[in-house]
Amino acid sequence: MTFFDLERPDHAYMYAFLQADGHLTQEVGNKGRLAVELSARDAPILEEFQRLCPFNSSIRHRTRTTNFKADHTSVVWTVCAREFREELRALGLPVGCKSEIVAPPGVPFSERDYVRGLIDADGSLGITATGLPFLSFTTQSDAMAAFFAGYAEQLCGVKRKLTRNKRDGIYNILFTREAAVAITAELYYPGCLALPRKQVGATHVEAWVRPPTMGIAAPRRGWTAEEDVVLLSAASMELAAEQLDRTVKSCTIRKWRLVGPRRPRVFPKR
Repeated sequence: MTFFDLERPDHAYMYAFLQADGHLTQEVGNKGRLAVELSARDAPILEEFQRLCPFNSSIRHRTRTTNFKADHTSVVWTVCAREFREELRALGLPVGCKSEIVAPPGVPFSERDYVRGLIDADGSLGITATGLPFLSFTTQSDAMAAFFAGYAEQLCGVKRKLTRNKRDGIYNILFTREAAVAITAELYYPGCLALPRKQVGATHVEAWVRPPTMGIAAPRRGWTAEEDVVLLSAASMELAAEQLDRTVKSCTIRKWRLVGPRRPRVFPKR
């Protein structure tokens, strides 16, 4: 029995959510389970998954002390059906630890619904304390980072350089202002399957309009290999700025990134 049709919006969303927040285990004798544990406030989405899934499943609540909160209540959806687990594996959901190796499906799928599932599970969106709209996605997977960045660029025209952060080695791909509004409007359309709280956040993002007093930053101008040669051979930063039609500050920062800061030579005492 085949369940998933990833060209269906609800199936694409559900599969993405399971890739991000689901945990698939395999035990002796073809036993195993898929489990998804969320905060109790997100129980409605697991209830919807239970409704969509044609196999027997269970939803239970549990309360425990975590590193962040005492008496934290969560909700767990569990499916043990072997057919369901085998289909997830065939689509590319790994057993056990998956965060670094998970990848987009290799079959046709509804992209915007799939991406919304990723954002609901491993992303965030809303309005910052300073009133700016944002949408972000975090992942440890090279394949997921490249897919999301490419999809977002097609929607809003903003290209993101993919680099892992130094603190925990993950990708945190962030879009703000008009780019965030454009992506959110495409993903969170009326009647779509989504976490209720993310749907509320999407409504706030989509309502944002740039204030008349807020300027628009000029597009960043990248550096070419030829410009680097001119910069490094120039007698001074002022001369380099004049030759390259850039600011002295821009040239100084670029040179620092290429060769590092100049450190004073320290001679040993005699």
